[in-house]
Amino acid sequence: MTYLAMFDLDGTLVDSPRAIVETFAAAFEAMGVAPRDPADVRATIGLPLEQAFATLLGVSRDDARTAEGVARYQEAFRTVILPRAHSLVFPSVAEGLDELRRRGLDLAVVTSKFHASAEALLSAAGLLDRFSVLIGADDVTRPKPHPESGQVAIARCGAEPERAVMVGDTTHDLFMAQAAGVRSIAVTYGVHSRTELAAAGPSHIADSFDEVVAYILKGLPQD
Repeated sequence: MTYLAMFDLDGTLVDSPRAIVETFAAAFEAMGVAPRDPADVRATIGLPLEQAFATLLGVSRDDARTAEGVARYQEAFRTVILPRAHSLVFPSVAEGLDELRRRGLDLAVVTSKFHASAEALLSAAGLLDRFSVLIGADDVTRPKPHPESGQVAIARCGAEPERAVMVGDTTHDLFMAQAAGVRSIAVTYGVHSRTELAAAGPSHIADSFDEVVAYILKGLPQD
């Protein structure tokens, strides 16, 4: 009987939103376009890069400037975020993931990052080997908030929706979980506010990763 805990990456496992804003700024500078308001950039975190750049540039997702923005972002990502990844891991994340694995849960990352970028960030942060499945935006046809990412992770782990939970810091994560028929835990230390998260109807709201782990373990059958 497989129990699965799925996690978003940015703002949930790794404190990367501020660095993401810096990376967008570097990408815009390389493109020779005016920087965007940091609040507007933060509002796109959790969406696929193409959608984020299309929104921020005011163009379509298939516009050449969107593709250039994504390419420039990926170049900057390697120099802005990856070298800092280990120090960006939220408190208790490594220990909490280890405890969940010790208790027999399968762990997956379900992110709007491209698979290669997510794998590089998890590796640089020292977290990659704790996960049996990684689903990036380019691993599915319809990324979050569509349920496909969660459904693929559940299928690959051989779990059932009623034995899975999604942990994330944005409403995109919560809406994905709801559509996939799984429980969800909203964390308040990431991108979206407690008010925004509560409006999306999570199963639980947690203020720390320790609280996330405690809630997940509470839902397991007792020996």
